Amino acid sequence: VQLQASGGGLVEPGGSLRLSCPVSGFPLDPYAIGWVRQAPGKEREGVSCMSTSDDSTWYADSVKGRFTISRDAKNTLYLQMNSLKPEDTALYYCAAGGLEYWGQETLVTVSS
Repeated sequence: VQLQASGGGLVEPGGSLRLSCPVSGFPLDPYAIGWVRQAPGKEREGVSCMSTSDDSTWYADSVKGRFTISRDAKNTLYLQMNSLKPEDTALYYCAAGGLEYWGQETLVTVSS
């Protein structure tokens, strides 16, 4: 099973990024998928997850209304991030297979 997050980068506050995570070797459906992040000097925290069986979603309070989790038929999960804030700066990890499988991180830096 391979997952590789991409799409991170440097963006100004208020900007947007879309993270992608293609998954190979394991189907996204019907398992939970999600995104986790780890900011410098802080513990890893859950950002969002989705139950692919019914498309129900969960978001951390800190990102609710700004981030959107999704997936497509090509076995790729996404995290659309809008209205980014400096406190969103972190390494972002994707997870699939009921959050059992984790991918390599992508760095998101929000700074002016």
